[in-house]
Amino acid sequence: MSGLFASERTASDADADVPASDAPYRVLGCAVEHPNHVFPVRTPFNHRSFDALHRAGAGLDVVSPTPFAPPVGPFSEYRHVPETEQWGSYRVHYPRFLYAIPKRYFYQLSGDSAQKRVTRYVEETFETPHDVVQVCSLYLDGYAMLPYCRRHDIPMVAISHAGDLKNFDRFNEGVRERMREAIDYCSAILTVSDELAGVARQFAPAERVRTLPIGEDPDLYPTDRRAAIRSELGVAPETKLLLFVGRFEKEKGVRELAAALDALDREDVAVAAVGHGGALRWWFLDRLGELRHPAHAYWELDPIALRRLYVAADLLVHPSHVEARPTVIYEAMAAELPVLASNVGGIPEMVVDGETGVLVAPHDPERLRAAIDELLDDPERLTAMGEAGHRRLLDQEWTWSAHAEKLSAVHREVMRG
Repeated sequence: MSGLFASERTASDADADVPASDAPYRVLGCAVEHPNHVFPVRTPFNHRSFDALHRAGAGLDVVSPTPFAPPVGPFSEYRHVPETEQWGSYRVHYPRFLYAIPKRYFYQLSGDSAQKRVTRYVEETFETPHDVVQVCSLYLDGYAMLPYCRRHDIPMVAISHAGDLKNFDRFNEGVRERMREAIDYCSAILTVSDELAGVARQFAPAERVRTLPIGEDPDLYPTDRRAAIRSELGVAPETKLLLFVGRFEKEKGVRELAAALDALDREDVAVAAVGHGGALRWWFLDRLGELRHPAHAYWELDPIALRRLYVAADLLVHPSHVEARPTVIYEAMAAELPVLASNVGGIPEMVVDGETGVLVAPHDPERLRAAIDELLDDPERLTAMGEAGHRRLLDQEWTWSAHAEKLSAVHREVMRG
């Protein structure tokens, strides 16, 4: 949780940011995928969205429904999730629900349990009703909050980061029915990319779907200390540091990345890989260990330390197979770091090919290797791309403060009916 305390302020501090013409309102936020001190780097964008909204002046209560922990096994660590804890500028509540496995067959039962238990918890814990409910996924979050919204006639706004909508056909029929129920109730469905908005319009009327990007705050990245940070990390001035950040799984392109790095025939390269989950964790670490290049893997890295790596690196490599608008690219732009990424999903909306980075086809390790080699041979081009990406982040208002302002405008719109 270090790195979060520096951003904490009191409610009175947040209220000072509210324009006098904007009447205060109360938000109930729901995110099953929210960080806690057991899983501190899980879906940080959900926390940052709520935190920015609260700092912009909205009254905020947040629930993060959490599975009951089994007595033994890999999920037993859930027993260490507290009942509540302060997270950034607000307090999070972790009501328990029954998570049924295997998910393939019983995920609909998890939604039913969350709906029953979370609704009861909210009505027993908070002053009700709130003015708007903000959920971070259509399922489980949106479905869990339906009874509360209906009982008190409260509008619901959902943000989708791709997982629910793009995986719709993979869910069983019971889950699909429940997700459609949540979609039908939502006053607005916000997607993080235009590409994903097109998917959402297959499920909801076009007028209820819009794109709301997330972003990053450049002030958090000490780019003026790049040389000192590289020295502290032991990165020689002539070394080209490649950075990968993401889950160690095939969908993030780690197999292609490992093959590309193995084929990279140069002596001036070092690799830093930062992971936070993924079934290929140990496979990928084994491959990194076999490289001729120095390589270091980090697991669930503290946000402050991660930002230092962004500043120290020469190139972010992100060869995903599927994406919406990945947070790591916003972070790279904030750090003036150029990007080499796959041309999938919403990534082409972020990276201007040849200007702020380079886009390549997924599933092609040889093309990935060639692109890395070409870019590392032209450090002046890398610097220019990094600076252009930073300007684009600011020009497009891809920051958390702008995100909060736009989200608050959506809330006020749906509150008016």
